Amino acid sequence: MQYFIIAIIGYLLGCIPSGLFIGRWFCNIDIRDYGSKNIGTTNMFRILGPKPAAIVLLLDMGKGMLAVFAASYLDGGVLALLLGGIAAIIGHNYPLFLGFKGGRGVATGLGVILVLMPKVTGVVFTLWAVIVYLTRYVSLGSIIAAALVPILSWYFAYPWQFTFFGGIAALFIILRHKENITRLLNGTESKIKPGSTDNFKNKD
Repeated sequence: MQYFIIAIIGYLLGCIPSGLFIGRWFCNIDIRDYGSKNIGTTNMFRILGPKPAAIVLLLDMGKGMLAVFAASYLDGGVLALLLGGIAAIIGHNYPLFLGFKGGRGVATGLGVILVLMPKVTGVVFTLWAVIVYLTRYVSLGSIIAAALVPILSWYFAYPWQFTFFGGIAALFIILRHKENITRLLNGTESKIKPGSTDNFKNKD
């Protein structure tokens, strides 16, 4: 029963549509009507710019962190922590309130591993930032960073359960990027460039 409660709390936290709220707050728009139609940080950056995107990044990370903290409060065991984190990622990717159409789980997953494996988080976030800066491909940075999570977890000698979780989460995130992978291989993936809230100032 305890695990069931942890899973429900984690999932519901993950379901909170940060991107939708921030899009409405800044410009009274539904971010799902623009760009890739995604509610995540990348689409927010492309459409509304760095500030709204940064807020969405922090909020989505916070969902993953809160899910792990809630699990820690209710149980504290390794399995409970992982269950809360996985549930939050699933909730973000398949939110109940948005017809199960959400983001790709990168920011929420980052929040989860920030609590569970801070050393890993520091390395993968830095690597992600460098890749995105050099190539302008967010998807490439996300895929490589996700793939390195279980490897770094093993290297830093975190519990094997964390390494296993890192592998499952990485696979999940990579599969969510399958269309991006196809475009990267075909040379048709779009490079990141910031949008601006100024584009919506005169719109209802």
